[in-house]
Amino acid sequence: MRDAEEFDAFYASSAQRVLGQVYAMVGSRTEAEDAVAEAYARAWGRWSTVRECDSPEAWVRKVAYRVAVSAWRKAVNRVRAHRREAVGQQVEPVSVDHVALVEALRRIPTEQRRVIVLHHLVGLSVTEIAVETRTNPNTVKTRLARGRRGLASYLTGGEHQTTGGRSHGA
Repeated sequence: MRDAEEFDAFYASSAQRVLGQVYAMVGSRTEAEDAVAEAYARAWGRWSTVRECDSPEAWVRKVAYRVAVSAWRKAVNRVRAHRREAVGQQVEPVSVDHVALVEALRRIPTEQRRVIVLHHLVGLSVTEIAVETRTNPNTVKTRLARGRRGLASYLTGGEHQTTGGRSHGA
């Protein structure tokens, strides 16, 4: 129990200071918080060794900085990989109607959106949707009807406007 109390005291006396230092180094409070939390978790896992360091706080700060840099490198590499993958790929133009439909789908309740997509985009029957969603077929029918009405109101009722102020139907 002595280890836990000792570590808790160390954490309480240094965490805010280390967070401020790492935040200043990486420039993002969120990234600093994540990195510092990870560093303290690692310190706890190695507490018998870390406590013997000349400065356990410096150990945590160094680990937190390395964690933040590693996370940043992973993010950069992920973006580079996506860009490499996208080279030479044709991007299909998106129509105004497509954008309007996606926006309308976002505006209807989740359950209605799910059954609309399963029925109209995936091509499932009411019975198949009922099995997949674990609901009664009548519930599926009700959600489809309400979802269609909701979509219609967003697509034809003036909810979706272009910069010119005209409505677009689907």
